[in-house]
Amino acid sequence: MTLSPRQRMFVEVGRKEFVRNGYGSSSIRTIAQEAGVSLSALYYHYKNKQDLLLAILMDGVDTYDSLWEQALRAVGDDPVEQLRAFVRANVEFRTQFPEHGRMIATEIRNLEPEGARLYDERRRTGRQRIRTIIDDGVAAGVFTTKYPDDCRKSILAMTAAIANWYDPNGPDTPAELGERYAEMALNLLCPGEIPGSSAGKKG
Repeated sequence: MTLSPRQRMFVEVGRKEFVRNGYGSSSIRTIAQEAGVSLSALYYHYKNKQDLLLAILMDGVDTYDSLWEQALRAVGDDPVEQLRAFVRANVEFRTQFPEHGRMIATEIRNLEPEGARLYDERRRTGRQRIRTIIDDGVAAGVFTTKYPDDCRKSILAMTAAIANWYDPNGPDTPAELGERYAEMALNLLCPGEIPGSSAGKKG
């Protein structure tokens, strides 16, 4: 979804307001004031607070999808490398765009039914991509888990949880976390040995 400069401003200001105060306690009037425009100027682009919430959440998914799409373009068709790239992109999203992640984690429940339906449809791309990577790896015999769908859910859950504790001033860089979580994801999918890694190989 391409946003105009004015829409981008409203989305960024609205995201900060919703993260700070929660959707229920946030005021569309305050968002307009923070953006330095009249309420009518905001309503020209977003008809109400619910409409702005959906736009903010959709923007978060756009950012998320662009990260993993770019990461996958940089690797070949090997499911192991694709899985590594996908997980690294997930970690990058959670560490570099924490407010986007917090909005996804806490405010989806505030979408009205039609907005929730549109949002769920938009998120299917990322969900299907990791499912396809895992299915391809299982079919190729490189992922040996008996529980591929449980692994998929666990991988997404453990990367999502990073936003709850990550400290940009802490000892671990996003790149280091990305590599670590990629190894953990592969440990789930390949119990006993990580394919393509020196770990677990006997010399």
